Amino acid sequence: MPALFGPAGNSESFLKKYKSSVDVPQFVKELGIDAYEYQCGRGVRVSDETAFALHENAEKFGVKLSLHAPYFISLSSIEKEKRDNSINFILQSADAASRIGADRIVIHAGSCAKITREEALELAKDTLVRARAKVVSRGLGNTHFCPETMGKVNQLGNLEEVLELCALDETFIPCIDFGHLNARTFGGIKGKVEYEEILDKIENKLGSDRVKMFHSHFSKIMYTQPGGEKKHLTFEDDTYGPKFEPLMELIAKKNLSPIFICESAGTQAEDALAMKQYYKSVL
Repeated sequence: MPALFGPAGNSESFLKKYKSSVDVPQFVKELGIDAYEYQCGRGVRVSDETAFALHENAEKFGVKLSLHAPYFISLSSIEKEKRDNSINFILQSADAASRIGADRIVIHAGSCAKITREEALELAKDTLVRARAKVVSRGLGNTHFCPETMGKVNQLGNLEEVLELCALDETFIPCIDFGHLNARTFGGIKGKVEYEEILDKIENKLGSDRVKMFHSHFSKIMYTQPGGEKKHLTFEDDTYGPKFEPLMELIAKKNLSPIFICESAGTQAEDALAMKQYYKSVL
């Protein structure tokens, strides 16, 4: 199975032509890509009408769907109420994902500003395990949780932390945001060597099955020191990285099948297509 490519949310080009996310699968297919990540970052508000229409169209046009859970989820909050609320937001996300026909939800771990990274990671582990149990109890066990690597230094979610979270349950799939990893290391991804190190770490921690089908976000991201991520850019930017070409060469060489969701600012659909075209050229 080849790698899949698509946008996060609705690109500027989509919004000029269509009005509803229900039409995204047709747009994506016409453009020549094959995935789409539905955005619930500001809350899970997906009517049954929208969900079922999107589900039907995704199947019709052969587009793979995933869903981004709310940004305000905090698995690692020092406040128990916030952690418990986060479990409910994950449950809402899993329900919405099921209705639109997605089997992956992307989840932010939260901050570790007021406690040590180790303490934050332990809280996040507990919250994620409880969230998984609740989702399974509601009959939504087919949903894969995808903890995401984060771009700000004070956020929980470096590569090692995300892999620790994914090691809790064999159904968890890492969401490797290469732009975030590059931003939090202040341009640390220079090329193929660094990409290969990341892929090797995934495989060594989680095994060959999960490295083969990991989830991914990709964009060029402006960063500052010492904070990390500042803002998402487009592929036209040549000041900040990372470059996608060396990664595509590795994915093709290793015969991996991840889902790449492009998060460029406004040109995410076109930039996803650029990634797919280059990937196909090196297969």
